[in-house]
Amino acid sequence: MYAKSLSVPAEIKVQYEEFLLSHPDLVEQLDTLPEQQKNVLIGATTIVFSGMADPERLVHYLQSLGIHPADHCLAVTQVERTHSNLVTHLGFSLAQEKHWTPKMEGLWHTIQDALIPFLDRNSKQQNLTRPSEKERKKPDNLLKTIGLAANEKLHHYQLPVSRLVSIALERGEGTLSESGALVVNTGPYTGRSPDDRFIVDTADIHEQVDWGKVNHPISSAVFDKVFQKAKHYLHEQELFVFDGFCGANPNSRMSVRFINELASHNLFVHQLFIRPDDAQVQHFKPEFTVICAPGLKLKPEEDGVNSEAAIMLNFERNIVLIIGTQYAGEMKKAIFSVMNYRMPEQNVLPMHSSVNIGDDNRSAVFFGLSGTGKTTLSADPDRILVGDDEHGWGEDGLFNFEGGCYAKAIRLSPVTEPEIYQAIRFGAVAENVILNELHEPDYDDASLTENTRIAYPLHYIPNASKSGLAPHPSTIIFLTADAFGVLPPIAKLTAEQAEYHFINGYTSKVAGTELGITEPKAAFSSCFGAPFMPRPAQEYAAMLRQRIQKHNVSVYLINTGWQGGPYGIGKRISIPYTRAMVTAALEGILDQQSFTTDPIFNLQIPEHCPGVPDTILDPRKQWDNLEDYEHAAQKLAHMFADNFKSLAISS
Repeated sequence: MYAKSLSVPAEIKVQYEEFLLSHPDLVEQLDTLPEQQKNVLIGATTIVFSGMADPERLVHYLQSLGIHPADHCLAVTQVERTHSNLVTHLGFSLAQEKHWTPKMEGLWHTIQDALIPFLDRNSKQQNLTRPSEKERKKPDNLLKTIGLAANEKLHHYQLPVSRLVSIALERGEGTLSESGALVVNTGPYTGRSPDDRFIVDTADIHEQVDWGKVNHPISSAVFDKVFQKAKHYLHEQELFVFDGFCGANPNSRMSVRFINELASHNLFVHQLFIRPDDAQVQHFKPEFTVICAPGLKLKPEEDGVNSEAAIMLNFERNIVLIIGTQYAGEMKKAIFSVMNYRMPEQNVLPMHSSVNIGDDNRSAVFFGLSGTGKTTLSADPDRILVGDDEHGWGEDGLFNFEGGCYAKAIRLSPVTEPEIYQAIRFGAVAENVILNELHEPDYDDASLTENTRIAYPLHYIPNASKSGLAPHPSTIIFLTADAFGVLPPIAKLTAEQAEYHFINGYTSKVAGTELGITEPKAAFSSCFGAPFMPRPAQEYAAMLRQRIQKHNVSVYLINTGWQGGPYGIGKRISIPYTRAMVTAALEGILDQQSFTTDPIFNLQIPEHCPGVPDTILDPRKQWDNLEDYEHAAQKLAHMFADNFKSLAISS
């Protein structure tokens, strides 16, 4: 049973027949296909055996089917031929074949699941080892400076994306979606674990940190004990090392070394942070090191922590430990916290924000917590995306901290979020996304968590900035997802109101973004990012106020939450309406409109906005019962005042 047009060596035929004999169920399924479709799959299966030794044969086979081999498939044939790489990427090219059907796709995945273990077993019997990594040369004493002097041959340095994906698949860390993204399950930790985040309390930082429910202190002795346990655990693990930068501005960037137990985690940081060029790699000296050991589980009574997981930031030793959790977002947010502590010392305001630029070179900053729409609204096809989550505002303008995006995937739609949807391809990492039998993602499925995520590099967005830099902003937008349903969709703020709302940082915690949150809950998060801000909110607020005044920045509050009632009764404001309001604010259109004053929140609400029904703009008109609205609005207004007062800040 071979494709008739395919000529293969005798030894290949023997291996192929042996494979079929050991999987009679596959033969039965192949026989149910029309002759042409069966020959395509038979030929593809056969070519895997010969393609490992003769890549040109693979290319010729695909061309004989009228297929132009996909770029990543060609790359595999040239430098990185592993069983999983070849089988996986061959599937991408086969999807171009004119007879390709969903049934063929499903059967190819079945063949793939049987073929890779079969080939791997044969390789071991022949004493074959993993192909050359084509790695960069490892720096001397790569891990010895932090006490990880284990077997260096198990350590991989600066692996390319395709190699990391291949190893992750080989190790069973995930599977590929039909579009090529690596899909992983993060286990019990599907979001950040704020109760397990600690900062080592040392004399040099004690007075600068805002200790409390967000920044939990821990002693150096506890850190050292956990660090020793981590080093012992990682001693013989296969480790993956990535050196990268946090900060696009060369004058303010921080060099970071990530040491990962999982290849999928190393892929995540490779795509999320700024990738150095060859010259930068040769002279790389890490200022901070992140050590991630999700397989190690701590014992609270013995280790002095709260659970089996811990995230520890040590500013004295410039080390972050992430133990016991596979949620990759902990790495991203740990380094964000480090930047938020360090940047004010360089007169840079760190911001939990997204940034984009219009054709007129006017930039905009979007503040907001998870679930408020920062990533979605900043990925505008008519504007250049600088970044979607973390930025700095220094004396010479704005700059992105990262080299990638970490977007929420729940209910993702190609209609409302086309740029993000198209970015989910080979090299992207999808967390806790459910796949069907054809490996197609179901973005509406929240059976594992509401906090499904996609990580991808910025260049996957067609109109992303290559420099990560932007001029001082013309507009600032505060995003909130109001679960009470009483804030207007858009309101213009005075400078005083901007400071007030920045300090309060009101939003709703969206289900799944933190452990224990199953429904949206009203919450205040200073600076729209309190979980990541080590310093007092007043310090960041003063820096923002100074910059708003100095650069004459317009500020708007935009509610991406609910209208007509609270969560569960009201309806969430549609993304197209929100986009229309954002566009009007950025283009200065609202400056020409009349405003009415909300009597409860004292907000200036525009009477008209292009592309938005007038009735949508006034929240009280969306409620069936005005008395219920007044009660809910007064309740939220009192919460604003109480929270502001609790921070001991005078207006």
